[in-house]
Amino acid sequence: MERIGITFESRGTTCAGYLYLPSAPDRRLPCVVLCHGFSGTMDRLFPHAERFAAEGMAALVFDYRGFGESAGEPRQLPDIHGQQEDLRAAVAFVRGDEHVDPAAVMLWGNSLGGAHVVSVAVGDQDILAVVAQIPFNGFPKRVAGRSAWQTLRLLGAIGWDALRGKLGLRPFYIPMVGRPGELAVAATAEAGQHIQTLTGGGANSLWRNSVAPRALLAMMRYHPGRAAARLTMPLLVCVAANDHETPIETTLVLAERAPRGELLSYPGSHFTFYTDPATRERALTDQVAFFRRCLQS
Repeated sequence: MERIGITFESRGTTCAGYLYLPSAPDRRLPCVVLCHGFSGTMDRLFPHAERFAAEGMAALVFDYRGFGESAGEPRQLPDIHGQQEDLRAAVAFVRGDEHVDPAAVMLWGNSLGGAHVVSVAVGDQDILAVVAQIPFNGFPKRVAGRSAWQTLRLLGAIGWDALRGKLGLRPFYIPMVGRPGELAVAATAEAGQHIQTLTGGGANSLWRNSVAPRALLAMMRYHPGRAAARLTMPLLVCVAANDHETPIETTLVLAERAPRGELLSYPGSHFTFYTDPATRERALTDQVAFFRRCLQS
């Protein structure tokens, strides 16, 4: 297959990515646009793009503004509206690419990216199909393993960072992943494993264990499931049975409300799709089959 480095403009910000193509395509191809999660970077999705390309589809991966190889300041600040704009710009880019069939663009998103693909597709009825893997749909009422004191510390960091943002100051960064008792967005005994997952175990990873916590304020009001009833295209929601970050009770709403929604559940936790090759392969096989059915209908 071929991998082409690309850039596109998103309301004045340059986003970077890679377009994966099957070897020697002789026609315009269906294309999957892939979106990473809250603090993620596109390099964790390279294996997924390679798989879609091996199945005869084009695949685009990219970094949101402020992350990885893309431009944008401040860095490491997940901006929901900005990321949605970046996704719309990515869709516009592939629709204009000579290798892509503009009538066969599909979306694939993981975690927060799974929320974005639903939200953007609601406003773009020409999207052919959507896959939302462990999608965000609001925070759970209680986070397992987080004490009231830890919650208060995190809320304090969110408020302080939000104030710094209003004053035009540099963000007050905290770790995305930390050990129990540490100030972090996710404090867990599996911190080492999660960091290994997010970096891919490589020294050249684009991912940084740092995030501006003010982003969590907007996420408290972000519930793409409320808009899912307006989706006209097929939606596949893939969930993990023991997911504490995006638990089933919040994510299955997306599949239930979407008129053409489907739900598939897999064993494991939020990160199992990355840490367990067998689960990732099973999910990708199901997702490829879903996209193929949509292309043939």
